[in-house]
Amino acid sequence: MDVTTLRIAATLASFATFIGIVVWTYWRRNASAFDEAGRLPFEQD
Repeated sequence: MDVTTLRIAATLASFATFIGIVVWTYWRRNASAFDEAGRLPFEQD
């Protein structure tokens, strides 16, 4: 296994992680929690 193969593997792993985060963010089950967190700066104490 040479350096180029390791670089390709690291790039693919990073891309898969990125896609996983994007899917998790837009999953309907998480929408209410993210909407609530998005309104936090606008709530007054």
